[in-house]
Amino acid sequence: MSEIPVIAVDGPSGSGKGTLAVRLALALRWHLLDSGALYRAVAWSALNDAAPLDDADALAALARNLNARFDIVDEDTVVVRVNETDVSRAIRDESVSVAASRVAALPPVRAALLDAQHGFRRPPGLIADGRDMGTVVFPNASLKIFLEASAEERARRRYKQLKDKDLGVSLRALLESIRERDERDRSRAVSPLKPADDAVVIDSSSLSIDAVFEQVWQLAVDRGLTPANR
Repeated sequence: MSEIPVIAVDGPSGSGKGTLAVRLALALRWHLLDSGALYRAVAWSALNDAAPLDDADALAALARNLNARFDIVDEDTVVVRVNETDVSRAIRDESVSVAASRVAALPPVRAALLDAQHGFRRPPGLIADGRDMGTVVFPNASLKIFLEASAEERARRRYKQLKDKDLGVSLRALLESIRERDERDRSRAVSPLKPADDAVVIDSSSLSIDAVFEQVWQLAVDRGLTPANR
């Protein structure tokens, strides 16, 4: 398994790592792991079952029973299936986002999902999108990217995304939620949000996704993960 290449793309919500990961997976024709979607799926299941979000054992049991996969339709569409149910839209609800951050802070849940995440590492390679892909899940990844952006820029991106879907939202509330989530993710005792020591840190605040992709693609070329021509 260690011989199968992995590109780990970590960073906070709204930094652009999900879009980058999908583009890389399409360009390289590699598998995709959206680890955040796995935690969202656990949170979504818990909310549907009215399970307490502080019951670590119950949530870990939910996590162990998840059978998830990611089907890339195009650069803008990834279908997330959990136990053969399409949950792509449901797990992106803001209430699920907040719950997922709480769920992700629980060590039993993280342990329950670790084997599942390792299972996505299949030939010819894997693009792993998350918050601890390079530090905990795939510490021997061939290339580690930590994508960041200011909280204000990430709130603006999320606001536009939700408005485009005709979902009512407050920019101020989004910014507050992002700041609170950043604090939880960075201060949690287990797998806090931080760059791996050997990660390449890219600030996307003033960069287009095309510019970010080109930087990462060149890094992949330099490390022999893909030919220069595509």
